[in-house]
Amino acid sequence: MTASASPSSPAASSPASPLVVAAQAALAAEHAAVYGYGVVGARVDDGQRADAQAAYAAHRARRDAMARAVRGLGATPVAADAAYALPFPVTDAAAAVRLAAVLEDRVADAYADLVAAASGALRADAAADLADAAVRAVRWRGSCAAFPGLPERAADGTPTASGAPAAPASGSGTPASDAL
Repeated sequence: MTASASPSSPAASSPASPLVVAAQAALAAEHAAVYGYGVVGARVDDGQRADAQAAYAAHRARRDAMARAVRGLGATPVAADAAYALPFPVTDAAAAVRLAAVLEDRVADAYADLVAAASGALRADAAADLADAAVRAVRWRGSCAAFPGLPERAADGTPTASGAPAAPASGSGTPASDAL
């Protein structure tokens, strides 16, 4: 992300505007991806470690760009959580690859919401970030979703704020605010 919205634009005037909410969600997704790729990098095979390191670097750069974009919208960027609940145990290379695909899917979901809320350069950047996440997800998974970033509905039939399926916390069945 290279662009930021003008704090004087109408959509940016309220910290609770749909644009700010979507930008904060994209930033939160990037925070989670940076954390998650730390786990991925520790578990993937040597042949995939360079891909994990490149994705980690890309998400760090996007996290920093999203923080600048949120500040440009007149809001205080959401901080990263100290730790995140993983969606499943990551005990081997295969699970690490699955986690990488899940991380990219969730980042794509957040950028899809930002594309819907933004305009101009911020929207173009969010669309590019959505496409990048979708491509990385395909590389990790080996297959693609029909419409990356546009998941169906949560398991219980209720869409989450971003439209992404809710992530249960440690098997409790309720979404965790710090879940990846």
